[in-house]
Amino acid sequence: MNDRIGIVTGGGDCPGLNAVIRAVAKAGAKRGWETIGFLGGFEGILEPEQFMPLDYQKLSGLLTRGGTILGTANRGRFSAKVGDGETRRLPQSLIDGVHATVDKQKLRGLVCIGGDGTLSIAQQLFEGGVPVVGVPKTIDNDLEGTLWTFGFDSAVACATDALDRLHTTAESHNRLMVLEVMGRHAGWIALYAGVAGGADVILIPEIPFHYESICAKIADREQRENKRFTLITVAEGAREQDGELVTAADQPANRETRLGGIGAVVAEELEKRTGKEARVCVLGHLQRGGCPTNFDRALCCLFGAEAVELIAAGRFGRMVSYQGTHVSNVKIADAVGRLKTVPPDGDFARNARALGICFGD
Repeated sequence: MNDRIGIVTGGGDCPGLNAVIRAVAKAGAKRGWETIGFLGGFEGILEPEQFMPLDYQKLSGLLTRGGTILGTANRGRFSAKVGDGETRRLPQSLIDGVHATVDKQKLRGLVCIGGDGTLSIAQQLFEGGVPVVGVPKTIDNDLEGTLWTFGFDSAVACATDALDRLHTTAESHNRLMVLEVMGRHAGWIALYAGVAGGADVILIPEIPFHYESICAKIADREQRENKRFTLITVAEGAREQDGELVTAADQPANRETRLGGIGAVVAEELEKRTGKEARVCVLGHLQRGGCPTNFDRALCCLFGAEAVELIAAGRFGRMVSYQGTHVSNVKIADAVGRLKTVPPDGDFARNARALGICFGD
């Protein structure tokens, strides 16, 4: 029986990737297994000697370190997402190449860490006979099959801190402050950070907004609450009712549309309509960097250990998941290909409305 396992990180980086790498290596070592990490995402699996040994005793400091020591990629031959909502099948030659490397390295199993795109690749590899298990990573928390993905809590903490800082300057100058956060199709970051940071208006992809509604909220704050400032949190994928997504000027070929700029559009329009001074702050990749929060660190440790347990049990084609009270696992196939979005009439949105938060609808 092979006593070696492999790890690959794919997609965008986020806080906690290194913590999972450390946990897998440590849990594997406790079983007497060697762990290797492939460099540069899935492409590294096809390159000769593009891996590094992962002795957990030499991985000091990884628990708190952002990014991934293995490197990652969200483009190239293994890009599963080539357009909005479009997933492509990998050429059989790539699947065969990965299979050959796994056999050559005598791997008991391959841990694939990533979001919908990475795990869609993992599912195709599994269908091609590669022994894989998945670990869910995305700051957007939009992956089915798990209540939380690691990286999400860290991104929310970053956005909440930004709102805390914007609150004082908004109040000092009686301004409208618009904070643009990530969230292409799902507004979880905007929703959680908006509630935690005391936002008055939250705009998310799942609830198209009207400027009239936002202006009414601003006027109500001034007339009834004597509050002459307003905090607005907007996800990058939010859009006006019957409007289009706001996109960046430069667009990559054969990839998902690059979003960006909705915060500036909202600030400009509200300034025109209300006569109040508006400012916009775009967090961008700040949400992806830095140290993981204590919750994400703990989640990553549990996820890594569970991934090793799945390999030991020979339960391949499965993804570890957090179910609120415990860590479990689901089929990778049940977690990919559809996004977990914010229910517009769900409990979270309903309770946010009860607090007086406006969603612009």
